[in-house]
Amino acid sequence: MRTVIFLKKLLMAICLFTSATGFSQKQKVIKPGEVWPDNDGNHIQAHGGGIIKLDRTYYWYGEERKQGLDTAYRYVSCYSSTDLTNWAFKGDVVKMKDPEKLGKGWILERPKVYYNEKTKKFVMYFHLDDKSYKLARVGIAVSDKPDGEFKFVKSFRPLGHESRDIGQFIDDDGTAYLVFEDRPNGFRIALLSSDYMNVEKEMCLIPNHMEGGAIVHFNGLYYAIGSALTGWNANPNKYATARYLEGPWSEFHDIAPPATKTYGAQSTMLIKVVGKKSTTVLFMGDIWKPKTQWD
Repeated sequence: MRTVIFLKKLLMAICLFTSATGFSQKQKVIKPGEVWPDNDGNHIQAHGGGIIKLDRTYYWYGEERKQGLDTAYRYVSCYSSTDLTNWAFKGDVVKMKDPEKLGKGWILERPKVYYNEKTKKFVMYFHLDDKSYKLARVGIAVSDKPDGEFKFVKSFRPLGHESRDIGQFIDDDGTAYLVFEDRPNGFRIALLSSDYMNVEKEMCLIPNHMEGGAIVHFNGLYYAIGSALTGWNANPNKYATARYLEGPWSEFHDIAPPATKTYGAQSTMLIKVVGKKSTTVLFMGDIWKPKTQWD
């Protein structure tokens, strides 16, 4: 795996998702910026996604944007893996018609799934919006299984605030948080309720206008990463640190040489992999192509 050193000795592997024709063979490494086929040789369709681990299996959820989909629906895909490199397609766990009568062009983006030990439910949060991005809500869908089917439950503005790009964070003690972009104010970190069906308490408002928020806890520091508000266009993603989620947070700094614009990608998640000898943090970023979104 190619790795780079970021964030004052924080070891990160950059996983940037792009396209090409697929091929079917077992992969030994993640190749940043190259095509990432699933076990059937098809381009992985999990845009704006998130990964959780249950026992020894990872589940990757994201926006399904392959060609030929029925445009009346929005889709969320699911893949599974035991090594974070080779992924099996488990199907589309969401196939949803407009749940709130938002009209043509409605939006379902950045699905993030949490497993609730108490209720034994899989709870998916996603950005729900109309085509003008003025609704600015989160939606919730629930399933009894990791590979669906997820059923829509409700949508709302978390704690009454606008919410567009969302991210998820599960702390080392299992506590679950939602990260969401509140356009008038910055981006917020908020605690989920015990059943994960609501946003219970704000931990912090970081007053920087950023999206694609991602957080990890590593060696006693919280790292928050986000990108500037440049639409589909890549920009230099930045990070800040804090001893506590409530802050105070440091100034933001570049995570990569600014001229690379984060290697053409936008942050979506940070995944901490704790091994027997060392800990690695993977930075997940999407290379967006708005005119060919399957690509």
